[in-house]
Amino acid sequence: MARVTRGFKARHRRKRILKLASGHIGTRNRLFRTAVESVERGLVYAYRDRKVKKREFRKLWITRLNAAARQNGLSYSVLMNKLKAANIALDRRALSELSISDPSAFTALVSKVHAA
Repeated sequence: MARVTRGFKARHRRKRILKLASGHIGTRNRLFRTAVESVERGLVYAYRDRKVKKREFRKLWITRLNAAARQNGLSYSVLMNKLKAANIALDRRALSELSISDPSAFTALVSKVHAA
C-alpha cells in the first residue's frame, strides 16, 4: 500500500489551532501540543466569562444607581421599589446611563418617583 501523508486535513487542523493561539505568549503560539492546551483552556474561560460578564455589568449598574440615588436622598432598594410602584419600566442599564449622561433628568425622575 502507498504511504498516506495526511497532508491537507492535518495541516488544516494544526493551522486552525495555531491561528487561535496567535495572541498567546511563549511557545504556546508556536508549538502545536502546547497551543492545543492553551487554546482549549482559553475557550473554557471564554465560555465561562460570557456568563460572568452579564453579572459584572449588572453589579456595575447597581453600584452606579446606588451612588446616584444616594445623591438624591434615596437608597438603591428604595429607588427600585418606588420605580416599580410608579410603573416606570426602565431597566438598570438605562437608569445607570441616564444617571451618568444626564444627571438633571435622573434627578427629575427621582423627584417624580418621590412624589408618587
